[in-house]
Amino acid sequence: MLWQTSRFQINLASPKVMGIVNVTPDSFSDGGEYVTTQAAIRHCERLVSEGAHILDVGGESTRPGSPAVSLDEELRRVLPVVQEAVRLGVAVSVDTYKPEVMRAVLDAGADVVNDVWALRREGALAAVSAHPSCGICLMHMHRDPQTMQSSPMEGDVVPVVARFLDERANALMEKGVARARVVLDPGVGFGKTVEQNFSLLARQHELMHSGFPLMAAWSRKSSLGAVTGREQPSDRVAASIAAALMAVDKGARVVRVHDVAATVDALKVWEATRLQASPNG
Repeated sequence: MLWQTSRFQINLASPKVMGIVNVTPDSFSDGGEYVTTQAAIRHCERLVSEGAHILDVGGESTRPGSPAVSLDEELRRVLPVVQEAVRLGVAVSVDTYKPEVMRAVLDAGADVVNDVWALRREGALAAVSAHPSCGICLMHMHRDPQTMQSSPMEGDVVPVVARFLDERANALMEKGVARARVVLDPGVGFGKTVEQNFSLLARQHELMHSGFPLMAAWSRKSSLGAVTGREQPSDRVAASIAAALMAVDKGARVVRVHDVAATVDALKVWEATRLQASPNG
C-alpha cells in the first residue's frame, strides 16, 4: 500500500509517524512554542531526527473554540516553514482548509494537504484535484472548530463518520484524483463526545471497508485526559502512545503525534512482536 504524495511514494506496509509542527500561539498542547520560523524549523529537524516520516505544519489552531485566522496571517506563519522543511528529506504536510494556502504550499514543494474540512470549502477540491500528485488527508469534523464541542454529535457516530469519509473520497475520485493519493481521518475530538471517540477506535474496522488508508490522530487529546485524569496535555504521552498502538493494531497506517521519539520506539516493539507472531517470523 503506497501513499502517493508530491515528492514521495510513502510505503504504508508499515505504519508511519506524522510529527506535529504547530506554528500557532494557541494550539491546545504546544501553542506558542514554535511561533518563529527558526523555532519551528529546529522542531522539524528534531522530529526528523527522532524518526518522523512526515511533518505536519499547521498555522491555524483547530482546538474547540479557537478563532479563525486570516489568510495573510496563516501564510505568514506557514510558508517560510514549509520552504525550509521541504529540504529535510521527508514528506511535508500542511494542515489547512484554505484553498489559497493549499496552492501556495504546494507551489513551495509541500507533499500533502491535510484538511479538517475534508475539502468542503469553496475552491479546496479544485485546488488539490488540479495538482498532479499531492497527497490528501480528508478528516471528519462535526460543525466547525468554534462550535463543534458546544453541540457535539448524537447517537452512534461510527456509520455517520464512515459514510461521510466515503462520500468525500468519492468526490475526489469523480474529479479524477487517484485513490493512492487519499488517506482518511475520522476526526477524533472534532465534535464528538468522549464515548463516541472511543467507539471510533473500538470499531475502527468499520471505517476501513472502502479500502482507503486511515490516519489516527489521538495525540494528547482531551478524551485521553478524561479517562486518565491527566488535565495537562503534556501529561498524556503514555495515553497517547497507547491509543496510537491500538489504532495501528486495528489497521491505521499513519499516526499523527506530538511525541515522535516515544511513538517510534513503541511502534518498533509492536512491529517486532507482530513479526514474531507471524508463521514466517
